[in-house]
Amino acid sequence: MSAFLGELVGTMILVILGCGVVGGVVLNKTKSQNSGWIVITMGFGLAVAVAIYAVGGISGAHINPAVTVGLAVIGAFPWANVPAYILAQLIGAFIGAVIVYINYLPHWKETNATDQKLAVFSTSPAIRKPLSNFVSEMIGTFVLVLGILAIGANEFTEGLNPLIVGFLVLSIGLSLGGTTGFAINPARDLGPRIAHFFLPIPGKGSSDWRYAWVPIVGPLLGGVFGALFYQQVFSGINSVTFWMVGSICLVAILGAHFMNKMCQA
Repeated sequence: MSAFLGELVGTMILVILGCGVVGGVVLNKTKSQNSGWIVITMGFGLAVAVAIYAVGGISGAHINPAVTVGLAVIGAFPWANVPAYILAQLIGAFIGAVIVYINYLPHWKETNATDQKLAVFSTSPAIRKPLSNFVSEMIGTFVLVLGILAIGANEFTEGLNPLIVGFLVLSIGLSLGGTTGFAINPARDLGPRIAHFFLPIPGKGSSDWRYAWVPIVGPLLGGVFGALFYQQVFSGINSVTFWMVGSICLVAILGAHFMNKMCQA
């Protein structure tokens, strides 16, 4: 299997199991309906672990453009391979979302709420404040990429690393994910959102393209800064790029703070 196919299959597995657990929780008349946020976060954590176990030895199991770009920025992955990896991740996420749609075929008509149908595919904020939502996605992905690099620097019992990364995703979901649904992965959100747009889902409503930039740009910026932070602080490699990207992140955080202040005034 090629690295391209590995990323495609890995991201497909992530979306089948991750979006699949959301479908079980939010769609009407499933046996797991209303089982809650703990179930969703646990499902996504296990989905990531299974995906890494499946293709980690083939492609490195980035299964996330934010991870791919973050590694490329610090020189841990060739820039020449970045476009193919991201394309594979998007295709895999799209296919995974179609499989989730097929799995829940009888339940779409039984569910009236359009937001619940979209939630199976893509994220949406609990409180719609785009700049604050952007910062939440940025922070979550910062922790993800920093955590992945830190985990990789430790020695675990052979074969345990994917499970630890799965626990990292679970922890991010439990601690930070309640604001936006923790996409922390542009492919995981965009691929299924495209699928939602094209699939013949009864009464599906809007695919919410106005929000779609948040779970793309936020994770990319957060992932890059997470990788640069690890390189700067843990490895002691000074980089001008670290200070440039850090400044952009700080501006975003301050902007979100002042926007919230203005809305409260």
